[in-house]
Amino acid sequence: MTATVSESPPAPPTIARALDLLALVAKKSHFLLGPRQTGKSFLVKQSMPGIRVFDLLDHATYLALSQNPNRLEQELRPRERVVVIDEVQRLPDLLNEVQRLIEARGIRFLLTGSSARKLRHGGVNLLGGRARTKYLHPLTRGELGSHFDLARAMARGLLPSIYFSDDPRADLEAYAGAYLQQEIVAEGATRNIPAFSRFLRVVSNTNGTMVNFTNIASDAQVPRTTIYEYFEILKDTLILRELPAWKKSRKRKPLCTSKYYFFDVGVVGALQGRPFVPGTREFGEAVETYVFHELSTWSDYVSGEQLGYWRSTSNFEVDFLIGDHTAIEVKAKESVSPQDLKSLKALKEEGVCKRYLCVCLEPRPRTVEGVRVLPLLQFLDELWGGKLQ
Repeated sequence: MTATVSESPPAPPTIARALDLLALVAKKSHFLLGPRQTGKSFLVKQSMPGIRVFDLLDHATYLALSQNPNRLEQELRPRERVVVIDEVQRLPDLLNEVQRLIEARGIRFLLTGSSARKLRHGGVNLLGGRARTKYLHPLTRGELGSHFDLARAMARGLLPSIYFSDDPRADLEAYAGAYLQQEIVAEGATRNIPAFSRFLRVVSNTNGTMVNFTNIASDAQVPRTTIYEYFEILKDTLILRELPAWKKSRKRKPLCTSKYYFFDVGVVGALQGRPFVPGTREFGEAVETYVFHELSTWSDYVSGEQLGYWRSTSNFEVDFLIGDHTAIEVKAKESVSPQDLKSLKALKEEGVCKRYLCVCLEPRPRTVEGVRVLPLLQFLDELWGGKLQ
C-alpha cells in the first residue's frame, strides 16, 4: 500500500499595494493605521527592505522599550534616518521618545497600528503636526488586477489573508468572532464580552443604514449610553466607518443622520451569519458596501475628497456623493430600470452636481436622461484613473 503525500496549497501571489511607504516617509513621519490583517507588517517588509523595524508584538522588544524608552535611540545606528515601529498602540508612551528623536536627530518614523483609540488616549497629540496619518485598507480591485473576482470578493471580503485563503469561511468566522472580541478586550474598553458580542451581531445587520441607537440597544439588551460607547470603539479600532449625510440640497429637505459601514464585506457577512447570494437584497447591500470600500480607499490614498450620502425627508436616497460634484447610486442588477434612477433624477433637479452615475452590473455603459449607467468595473477604472475628480 503506497502512502499518498498531500500537496501544500499554492502560495498566494504577491500583490503590489497602492501605498508607497518609502515615498511617504521621505516627506515626513507617518502613522500607518488599519484593521488587523490588512497587511501593514507585510507591506513594511515588502517595500522597506533594510529599514530598522521595532516590532512591539515581539515580547522581548516590547519589554525592553517599555522599561527604558531611551533604548530606542541607543539601538539606532548613527546614520539611520528612517525607522519603523510596528503596533505602536501597544506602547503609546514611546511617542514621547519618538517626538524627541524627530526633533533632535531628524529621524522619520513610520508608526503602524490597528487602533487609533490607545494612541489618542495615550499621547498621539504629543506629535502634533510632526506626523501625518495614512490608513491601509483591504485590497482593491486595482491592486488585485487579474486576481480580482467580484463573486469571490462578496463571499470572502478583501483582507489579503482571507481573499487567498484555502478555508475562507473558517478564517472569517475566527476573525469576526473570537478575534474581534479579543481585540476589544486588549483595548481595555469593555469587560462585558457577551454584551459586546450581542451588539456586534445586531449592528452588523444595520450595515449601510441610518442607525437607530434605541432599537440597537433594545435588540442587544444593552443600555443606550453603552451603545454609543461601543460605536466609538468600533470606529477607533477602524472596524466601522461613518458616512455623513450630504446636506446641501434645497428643493427637498435632507436628513442629517450618518450611515455606518463595516470596513470589509466579508467580515460583515460573517457577523450576519449568511452568504450574499446574487439577486437578493443582501447581495445588493454587499455590493454597495464594496463600492464604499473602493471610494473610501481612493479618498484616503489619492484624492482626499469628502464622501457623503443624500436622503430627503420624502425618502429619495442616493448612496454616495463625492464632494459636491458626483452622485452615485449602486444597483447590483444586470438590467437597470427607470424606477432605479428616480432618486438620482430627484437630486439632479437640485442642479448642484455635474455627474450622476448609476453603478451596476450591466455589461455596457449607456446614458438615460442625463444619468450615466456604468458597469461596476468601468466605474472603478474611471475612479482610480482620475476621471471623477
